[in-house]
Amino acid sequence: MQQPRWAKRAQDIQPFHVMAVLARAKALEAQGRDVIHMEIGEPDFTTPDPIIRAGQAALANGHTGYTSALGLTALREAVAGLYAKRYGIDLDPRRVVITPGGSAALLLISALLVEAGQNVLMADPAYPCNRHFLRLVEGQAKLIPAGADTAYQLTPQAIEHHWDVNSVAVLAASPSNPTGTLLDRDQLKAIAEVTRRLGGHLIVDEIYHGLTYSRDATSALEVSPDAFVLNSFSKYFGMTGWRLGWLVAPEEAVPELEKLAQNLYICAPHMAQVAALAAFEEESLAICEVRREAFQVRRDFLLPAVRELGFDIPITPDGAFYLYADMRKLGGDSAALCRHLIETEHVAITPGLDFGHHRADQHVRFAYTTSLERLEQAVDRLARGLRQWPAC
Repeated sequence: MQQPRWAKRAQDIQPFHVMAVLARAKALEAQGRDVIHMEIGEPDFTTPDPIIRAGQAALANGHTGYTSALGLTALREAVAGLYAKRYGIDLDPRRVVITPGGSAALLLISALLVEAGQNVLMADPAYPCNRHFLRLVEGQAKLIPAGADTAYQLTPQAIEHHWDVNSVAVLAASPSNPTGTLLDRDQLKAIAEVTRRLGGHLIVDEIYHGLTYSRDATSALEVSPDAFVLNSFSKYFGMTGWRLGWLVAPEEAVPELEKLAQNLYICAPHMAQVAALAAFEEESLAICEVRREAFQVRRDFLLPAVRELGFDIPITPDGAFYLYADMRKLGGDSAALCRHLIETEHVAITPGLDFGHHRADQHVRFAYTTSLERLEQAVDRLARGLRQWPAC
């Protein structure tokens, strides 16, 4: 039988390693094993009830057809209202594009900005799908090694050093996945200024806004009104499976984004858009705040516990729900350790290989997206598993 020939881009896009970990965890559960999930970036809380009720009403009322490719006007206005309330920004709703998840927002940006052979600068480590979208449009990610000395974030100096004739944009994330670190106002302003001076576009992933603990996150739009900002209803609002996000773009980019959206996916799910209107109601926001506080309690328990086990986490994460842990003191490599822990103790964590190349085999990511009780059990299991770890 002749070997099928696939496009090279498909071969170049690497598997999402965390999904392989999740698949193994599900297989173990099917065998009756009790697996503690700390691998997937999905909150364990279900969608808040007011949003669910709004979604049920949307279905009952027949909101099941297409919408404008840019999204429902009422939802675009509600998103703009969030920027006014949270950041004091007077945002024109016409600059808001509703997308099927934050991923679709980045797909639109990639298709709009990047020609074949061009690159976008981003930190290493970073969320893996960001670089894979660029490969899909025949561009590439230019990964800049980032360590604890810069809180795993880009700096203006690094951007200037790595910028070349093929660079068209800078992609930053605050809070970051996998590290949970933030860029403050001055840092964002400096990154925006150097990017603008170099003739590039600034793209900022703000998907974990709302999930911060010791300080509020600054939006890139506060310091760079012409930035491309992507966000999602998945994390703070707990709507992962509804597949809904948004993109804030410069006004002149919106007609081109609308054309791309019409062709790539037509529109975001109608019933999800109607349901999301309830996310901005006081009852929903109060539920989301209680959950944010629960995530902080989990972080404050897990961070010292994981450090005590021998993992090095030099920067306390201020946002998201991850710990990015250096495992060099334990020996071995991260993929092998993840396999050992899931097979022996049934604790699922993510190898650093998902997040780039810079010391990726020396890091793992813990997601504190399960209950405090389960995290306590996980720490006990991790301690036992590490005592059996061959490299120790």
